Amino acid sequence: MNRRDFLVAATSAIAGAAVCPSRSFAQHGIDLSAIRNRDGWRVQRDRILAGMQLVMGQLPKRTGLALGIVKLESEEKPVFTRRKITYLSERGDDVPAYLLIPKPLKRRAPAMLCLHQTIKTGKDEPVGLEGNANLHYAKELAERGYVCIVPDYPYLGENDFDPYQNGYVSCTMKGIVNHMRAVDVLQSLSEVDPTRIGSIGHSLGGHNTLFVAAFDERVKAMVTSCGFTSMRKYDNGNLTGWAGKRYMPLIAGHYGNDPALMPFDFPHILVALAPRPLFINAPLHDSNFEVSGVRDCVDAAMPVYDKVFRAKERLVAIYPDAGHEFPSRIRAAAYEFLDKWLK
Repeated sequence: MNRRDFLVAATSAIAGAAVCPSRSFAQHGIDLSAIRNRDGWRVQRDRILAGMQLVMGQLPKRTGLALGIVKLESEEKPVFTRRKITYLSERGDDVPAYLLIPKPLKRRAPAMLCLHQTIKTGKDEPVGLEGNANLHYAKELAERGYVCIVPDYPYLGENDFDPYQNGYVSCTMKGIVNHMRAVDVLQSLSEVDPTRIGSIGHSLGGHNTLFVAAFDERVKAMVTSCGFTSMRKYDNGNLTGWAGKRYMPLIAGHYGNDPALMPFDFPHILVALAPRPLFINAPLHDSNFEVSGVRDCVDAAMPVYDKVFRAKERLVAIYPDAGHEFPSRIRAAAYEFLDKWLK
């Protein structure tokens, strides 16, 4: 049985369990305590991805559709070129994005998928055109020598594609599809080393970095800022905030906004990312994502990084004395982390 067939079978098996409100994660098939070696990790990872798809919808099959990159405008900056583009995510959906290309480039460069927070202007913030200067990470990474792509998330920026009118059960899965196609764009560029691609994001972009990396192993290193906590500690266990139209409506409609009924949680996602390098910014006073829940997730994933893969240095969590922010010294540490693993 190949990997895709296993995922389909696992999804079907877990779906049968998911309708019963009394079932635990173990009954859904996910048991992190069962991971004692790499084979055990692979089994649990497939179950985690299957559980995510119960809530997000099935990951669509990759079709080999042409990227359809259209350059709309270009502006020369002192150390990089900023191009405004669209790329074809699927038939009928041209995703607006920016490409930042450092100059001069003497060889193929590492690249970053840079995902924005929940902000009306979308991609304009990470590239430095608007918004919070502490969230201009695409601009800063381009100045550091990374090729960066910055797409608009559905319903934000210039992205007016409606996932629900086009067969999706969650905006989250549509984001994953768009972001995987953004990785395709990066890999198609002559300026990019296709084996050295990472992802970074804050808040909405922070959890979308985790989501796309879980399904796309081409993402070799991740930085997530203020992007998650355990579901049991999110808003005192009320998952309503995760069930809005930009996220996963089935959390309300099928799982009653109840963490105990969910077929996956964020500790599982961190385990699914192992042993790839992951940097976590989790401020002590983040009002969105409670910090002790982040520590719980890291504590659950660290034994897999450490004992299974002997790679504990690849899982780094920083807990600054700040609110829902990405302070400059934490960004500097994150960039050094990316340099270590992608340069």
